[in-house]
Amino acid sequence: ATTAPRIPPTRLALHHFDVNYSLQLKDLWPSVRAGLLCEQKYGALINNFSPVDHVTHELELLNATDFVSEAPKKAQRSQRGAAAEEAGREESSPNIKCYTFPRGDITRFRPARPDTLGLLNYYLMDAASLLPVLALNVQPDEFVLDLCAAPGGKTLALLQTGVCGHLAANDVSVSRTKRLYQILHSYVPKEIRETVSVTSCDGRDWGQLEGGTFHKVLVDVPCTTDRHSVTEQENNIFHKRRTKERQMLPMLQLQLLMAGILATKPGGEVVYSTCSLSPLQNEYVIERAVEIAETQFNVSIHVEDLSHFRTLFQDTFSFFSDCRLGELVLPHLTANFGPMYFCKLRRM
Repeated sequence: ATTAPRIPPTRLALHHFDVNYSLQLKDLWPSVRAGLLCEQKYGALINNFSPVDHVTHELELLNATDFVSEAPKKAQRSQRGAAAEEAGREESSPNIKCYTFPRGDITRFRPARPDTLGLLNYYLMDAASLLPVLALNVQPDEFVLDLCAAPGGKTLALLQTGVCGHLAANDVSVSRTKRLYQILHSYVPKEIRETVSVTSCDGRDWGQLEGGTFHKVLVDVPCTTDRHSVTEQENNIFHKRRTKERQMLPMLQLQLLMAGILATKPGGEVVYSTCSLSPLQNEYVIERAVEIAETQFNVSIHVEDLSHFRTLFQDTFSFFSDCRLGELVLPHLTANFGPMYFCKLRRM
C-alpha cells in the first residue's frame, strides 16, 4: 500500500538506539539490545484487597518468590553489611508484595483469576516498575500524587501499601484514564476506590492547581518507551508523523517534573521515572529541573542517593553502574525487566 511507511518505526527506533545507546552503554549495549528485542519478564503484584494466602502459596509452589521481602533477607545472609538490611527496612513500602521467577527462569504467570468478590488476585507488570513506588517509600497518612497515573499499575501499587492518607491519580489522556478506572474496578473494593481522586488534567499545570500540598509525588513521565518502540508498530513514537512529539519529550518531561516538585510540601519527596535508557530523558531532565527550581522558584532540591537499591535488588534486576544520578535497570536475557530509570528528589 502506498500509505505504508517505507521504514517501519520499530526499525527507526532500533537504528536510533544503536547509534545513541552504543555510545552510552558501550560493551553492555549488545546484551541490552538482545533483551529489548526478546520477550519481557513480568512480576505478579499481589492484590492485598483479595484473600492472598492461597495465591502466594500457589506462586511459591511454582518457585516464584516475593522479591521485595526477599531482598533484605538475602542482603543480611550474604553479609553485605548491616547497612543493606537497614536500607531494606527503611525503603520497602509496607505491604507491597511482588512475585518473580528466578534469574534465567522464563516461566510465564497464568492470567489472574477473580476471587469471590470478583476482584483479581494479582496484577502482571514489569517488576522494575515497582522500584519507583518502593523508592517513594510512602508513610502512614501521607498525601500522595501520581501525576501521570495511567494505565494504573503504579497507582495500584501505591494503594497496596494501605497507608496513603489521600491518593490523587491524574493523567492527561481521557482514554488512558478509562484504563486506570478499569484497573481500579478490577482490583480495588468500592469503598477504597472512592477515596482515590482521579482527574484528567494536563500534569504540567498541577503546580498552579494544587501547589505545595503533597508529601510524596510520583512523576512517571511519557517517554520513548524503548521496549515498546523496538517491538510494536502500533502507537509507536518513532512513527514519522510523531517526530516533533518525540523531539519535544525532554521538554515535556521537564515541565511535568517541575509541576511535581511544585506540588510537594517543603520536606516532601518526588520520584521521577521513565522506561527509557536515554540520558536526555533521565539524568539531564533531573539536572535541569534542579537548576530551574533553584534559579526560577528559589526552591532548593536535594537528589537522594538510591545506590542501596542496587545492592538490595541485584539478584532480581540488572542495574547500570554508571548512572550519574538515580538508578537504571537494564534489560538482560536472564532478568528481562526494564528499562526503568528512577531518581528521588527532596524539596528542602
